[in-house]
Amino acid sequence: MSEPITLNVGGKLYTTSLSTLTSFPDSMLGAMFSGKMPTKKDSQGNCFIDRDGKIFRYILNFLRTSHLDLPEDFQEMGLLRREVDFYQIQPLIEALQEKEVELSKAEKNAMLNITLDQKTQTVHFTVREAPQIYSLSSSNMEVFSAHIFSTSCLFLKLLGSKLYYCFNGNLSSISGYLQDPNHLTLDWVASVEGLPEEEYTRQNLKRLWVVPDNKQINSFQVFVEEVLKIAMGDGFCIDSSHPHTSDFMKNKIIRLIRYK
Repeated sequence: MSEPITLNVGGKLYTTSLSTLTSFPDSMLGAMFSGKMPTKKDSQGNCFIDRDGKIFRYILNFLRTSHLDLPEDFQEMGLLRREVDFYQIQPLIEALQEKEVELSKAEKNAMLNITLDQKTQTVHFTVREAPQIYSLSSSNMEVFSAHIFSTSCLFLKLLGSKLYYCFNGNLSSISGYLQDPNHLTLDWVASVEGLPEEEYTRQNLKRLWVVPDNKQINSFQVFVEEVLKIAMGDGFCIDSSHPHTSDFMKNKIIRLIRYK
């Protein structure tokens, strides 16, 4: 083996050999470390590459083993694709294409499970009846919760592009509330007649909307209908074993499946 070389890739240090870096002479790294292209140095004298340091570990491991090994929960395929394109290692480009086809096939068969919960909560608020006159009022409010699990990360991203929270006068995608790529918990309230708009913000009450239809979800029936519309458009169907189709809208646990 040749003498070790330390690389600074985006601030992350890696140590490898010259023979590893030049194992694919036609690649960007092959050109850089064979003297065909100039290389930059950091303040410590290490070769500097201004690219993503975290992702480079997969590039370097491929140079060492000729295998693209990714963790099962890897979520940065887009970033990896851009880095692979930069380094122009042709066998790695082909290996990544094969991996993406493999992941795409795995995504086609999927399960979607939704657990619903609903309760009634009393809210107290003040109503301005005149410039200097306020009265205390209260009303019952329906509070909804939906715990969503799907083996398809892409479906939850799709759901995030359709459902939005309304809070403090703004709409924001539910995508920001993903606990992880497969789990999403939604909590929202139905609109209450007479409740001033500023009270929703003050009491941290979010409402749920479907876009681009600009339709507010004020009941579980509407929520289930909208989710079903999105899911069936993505190839899901109702799991005939749970619940029974005739009793679908009455259930607190809903399961859909997709076979492609």
